Amino acid sequence: MARVRLSVAERREELLRAAIEQIEARGVSAVRIADVASALGVSNALVLYHFSTKEKLVAAAFAYAAEDDLAHLRKLLGRRTTALRRLRTAVRWYAPTGQAKGWRLWIEGWAAALREPALREVTQALDQRWKAAITEVIAEGVAAGEFPCPDPEAAALRLTALLDGLAVQLTSYQGALSRARAQEWADEALARELGIEREALTAAAR
Repeated sequence: MARVRLSVAERREELLRAAIEQIEARGVSAVRIADVASALGVSNALVLYHFSTKEKLVAAAFAYAAEDDLAHLRKLLGRRTTALRRLRTAVRWYAPTGQAKGWRLWIEGWAAALREPALREVTQALDQRWKAAITEVIAEGVAAGEFPCPDPEAAALRLTALLDGLAVQLTSYQGALSRARAQEWADEALARELGIEREALTAAAR
């Protein structure tokens, strides 16, 4: 049966989804243009028409994969409730024990970014957007008198760095750390960074 003719935007999205699946299955270093083309039953030339190199395809795939999670993060942080409640909900979702997708994909991306400038630029920009969103809500909470965090930007950096590290432990080293312990540490870190007692986080969830 003939393939349905797709618009340029639809074709790019199809290629990006296929690239993400192949990266997750094979890893960034091993995946080839031919793997993505084969998965869709198209030619290598078609993939290269939309993404002139493997590096550009991989970088675009990572950006595409992150947008859903970033959109959900903005939704959580934009709710009409206290900053403390929004932050606790967002951290629990972002943490490797929550529902944020793609930790294995991101670990692959961080490793590959050491050698691939295009991917490094994309992952760094996405990382900055995560931190900026968290920083903004911490600053809102400080301004509202909810907690006394003296440096929202530094707090967001330390907090997300911890969550990223926990993700590596849980994803790469099976059994090295329990999910319950990781969640406990994430809650403790959030309370410490905001300058409140951990019990206040539990109260915020009610």
